[in-house]
Amino acid sequence: MRIAGIDYGTVRIGIALADTEVGIAGPFENYTRRSPALDAEYFRTLANEERIGRFVVGLPVHLHGGESQKSAEARAFGDWLSKTTGVPVEYFDERFTSAEADRLLGEAKLTKKQRQARRDQLAAQIMLTAYLEAGATNQDSPGAID
Repeated sequence: MRIAGIDYGTVRIGIALADTEVGIAGPFENYTRRSPALDAEYFRTLANEERIGRFVVGLPVHLHGGESQKSAEARAFGDWLSKTTGVPVEYFDERFTSAEADRLLGEAKLTKKQRQARRDQLAAQIMLTAYLEAGATNQDSPGAID
């Protein structure tokens, strides 16, 4: 089964893909949101062409584990994504993924524009890797947040 990791944003959405048989996540792309209809078309096409069996949406939570306004937005997006594509959605703690992506990109000696172009999909990859490392398989997903 293929899994798509989603780093939700109001403007850009970072996407990473993984195959549970291989267990390795890789960056896929950044999607810039356009309109509800075009966004729906994009994600339906992504789900079909990439044979996505599960979406994992990163859930931004506070250090103490409580949810934030951004968490509510990510959950609303995940609900929409599931209804739009017919693919189940799970949520996974994404604390520190953007900071880790920034650190890694800073070490890569890229220009600011190059770092910004890769940040969201790298954050999605980091979150999806953590999800896989938590023991996600075809049947279960330890560490997922309900």
